Amino acid sequence: MKKLIIFDLDGTLAESKGVMDAEMTGLLGGLLAVKKVAVISGGRFEQFQIEFLDALTSARFDLSSLFLFPTCATSFYRFEKGVWRNVYQERFLGEEKRKILQAFASVMEHGEVVQPMRIYGDVLEDRESQITYSAAGQKAPVEVKRMWDPDASKRLAMKQDLEKKIPEFEIRLGGMTSIDVTRKGIDKAYGIRKIEEILGISKPEMLFVGDALFPGGNDYPVKEAGVDCIATSGPEETKKIIAQLLSVEGVQKQTVFA
Repeated sequence: MKKLIIFDLDGTLAESKGVMDAEMTGLLGGLLAVKKVAVISGGRFEQFQIEFLDALTSARFDLSSLFLFPTCATSFYRFEKGVWRNVYQERFLGEEKRKILQAFASVMEHGEVVQPMRIYGDVLEDRESQITYSAAGQKAPVEVKRMWDPDASKRLAMKQDLEKKIPEFEIRLGGMTSIDVTRKGIDKAYGIRKIEEILGISKPEMLFVGDALFPGGNDYPVKEAGVDCIATSGPEETKKIIAQLLSVEGVQKQTVFA
């Protein structure tokens, strides 16, 4: 009876910073044929484009029922007249960015958590409406990310230190090695409220699927908001979840065209 199925991206529809595979593309395309679908993730819109939008576009699926909330719902895009239109974006002011970056620098240098020795790309990324820390860098291999903080204890310790330095901001764990910082009150639950406001869909009509539904994870606010949630261990389990949803609807997986 759900009208809208909401997904996290990294670790849910695709591996961290990876591209959604053909099987997932077909399953998601089948779901779009019968349900409205939203994606709320810590990545910026350009990351959405690379990880899954290009595949859906190439397969010629109807994207009018797809709604995108990049950078933990600090922005919202919808597909209208053949193009993606930005509906809103909660951008940081310069002083806000400075405070957040200084706090991260202090925690990384003086905190108790030992930082990775080898770095792949930027550790701190300015996503305009969100600052994201990635322990081994944005371009680190999945294997490296998976080994650094498997139980999230390192990032939870860093989160506690950050909360003392910048309590006026929202701080959440995302992906395998990330920490996302947004304005206070702007998180994935904020995206849920925007869905209610803009799309007119109530919480009982939503279902959320994500891999960070634990306390402190960036999916956890959705659970706290009262939306029905399913935790996934990764894309392979997400495929099974979508297949089950499609079987309930009596819909077969869509064929993906190159």
